[in-house]
Parts: sequence; C-alpha cells; structure tokens
Amino acid sequence: MSQYVNMPNRPSFFWLLSEPGRALTELGMAYSLGSLLTHQPKGDGHPVMILPGFMASKSSTTMLRSFVEKLGYDVYDWGLGRNFGKEEYIELLSATMEEIHAKTGRQVSIIGWSLGGVFARQLAKARPHLTRQVITLGSPFGGITEPNNAAWLYSVISGGKKIKDINYTLLEDLPHPAPVPTTAVYSKEDGIVPWQMCLERQETDIHQNIQVRGSHIGLGVNTAVLEVIADRLQYQHQTWRHFKPKSYMKSFLFYPSL
Repeated sequence: MSQYVNMPNRPSFFWLLSEPGRALTELGMAYSLGSLLTHQPKGDGHPVMILPGFMASKSSTTMLRSFVEKLGYDVYDWGLGRNFGKEEYIELLSATMEEIHAKTGRQVSIIGWSLGGVFARQLAKARPHLTRQVITLGSPFGGITEPNNAAWLYSVISGGKKIKDINYTLLEDLPHPAPVPTTAVYSKEDGIVPWQMCLERQETDIHQNIQVRGSHIGLGVNTAVLEVIADRLQYQHQTWRHFKPKSYMKSFLFYPSL
C-alpha cells in the first residue's frame, strides 16, 4: 500500500513551538511506564548501531541505547560525535559496520533518528550483506530537500551550503528502499520535518510504515516507538514480518495507521 504524498506542507508553527514540551511529556511517560517496557521480547545479543539526528550527539540517544541494551543487544553508538550532516559519514559508518561484523561475526541492525535514519538507509544500501534490518524514526528520506523547519540550521553550520547542494546522485537515491527489512516510524504531529517524507513510497513484505503519536524530538523516548523497536529487533531477514499492535485499543491509541 502506497502512502507517499507529493508536495508536502512545512510542519505547522504550532507543532514546531510545542516540540520541547511534548518531548518532555513523552520522556516523563517513558519513565513512569518503565515497568511496562520491561515486558518486551528479549534480545539475542546481535549488534545494534544507533545514529543520532541532525546536530545531535550520543547524549540524545542515551535512553534509547540503554533501553536496547537492557533488552539484551550489543549496542554501539555511531562514534562520530555531533551529527553535522556530512556526506562522508556514510563511508566512515560503513567502515564501522565492517569492524563490528569482524568483531561479532553477526549482521548489524541500524536504528536512525531523523537524519540518522537517512544515513541508516544509505548504509544498508551500501552494505546490505552486513545489515540485519533498519529502523528509522522521523527520517525525511523521501524528500530531504522539501520544506522543513531545520534546513536553516544546516545552512548555518555548513557555511551557507543548502541541503539541495548535496551530491545530486545521493539525493536521487535517498527515496529508494534498502534491500533489507525496514521499518519507517513517523508522526503526523512532527514539528520538524514533513511526515509525508518519512515514509517508504511503497510498503512490501520487508518494508513497513508505522504512524505513532508524538513529537519529532521525542521519538527516541516515545513509549510506542520503544515498543516497536523491541518487537522489530527480535526478527532476522528470514523471519521478519510486519508489526501488529497487540490489541485494537492499543492500535487506536498509539498506532493510528495500523
């Protein structure tokens, strides 16, 4: 089923201004509902690499990495400090994946938040044999040059360079799916990037779009997102299947698209 929409609108000013407050609420809910999050499928110890969003560092993924580690996975920070959106990250992260695979002998699952998810998909395309699956959180791979509320920041830190000035071949390739199981998590209340750009153009047996309720900067601590991540990581390519909420009520409250 295709859910891709052309010509998205910039996220509303209301959703943008309310991002911090909503993210704090989601963080509070994650802590208060922590006991519920412990009842998740236990991990098999395979490596999971977690990539932060644009202008974020490993500190932004602290809770997410801790959650995944407690599930029983071998968690890796991306190791590149703050994410300044540099194209060379793809090659550097590819080398990191090679090292992790050489060390563990296992494929790597990649979780990418916002721009980190854009890099995660490109990594999976470059190293599909090393990638177990990809999970993206509010990642605008469907149109990174479309109107959003973060492009000005990229221009500032890149010395005036525009997102549209990125390598044209890379930009053309971004919307194309990776040849590995991929889960694209998005929120229609996203105040940073157009939610329409965070979806796979076509869902398949190994590609699924999942809508959650919440902010962009709170996706990594959103309880619904954490549940999706815990469920997804248990699967290998051969056993992977679409995520299904455990009840109609849970679907209605937390996963509107399902």
